[in-house]
Amino acid sequence: MLDMRPSCETCDRDLPADEAGAVICSFECTFCETCATDTHKNVCPNCGGAFQPRPIRDGAALDNFPASTRRIFKGPPGT
Repeated sequence: MLDMRPSCETCDRDLPADEAGAVICSFECTFCETCATDTHKNVCPNCGGAFQPRPIRDGAALDNFPASTRRIFKGPPGT
């Protein structure tokens, strides 16, 4: 099951599990679409993998299997 991390690792923007706008790599590194495309040029800075849209989890699935509350924030490159 996906971890459904709550925020972008680069800009710390909230990425709710029940909304579109998040992308992940095969290791579940999580970014907003803007940081993934503009900052990272569609290559994960952690593992070098490609990004895919993160699925949405809502309704009963989100109730039964809540998203993670653990934020991973590394900041923009060079900080």
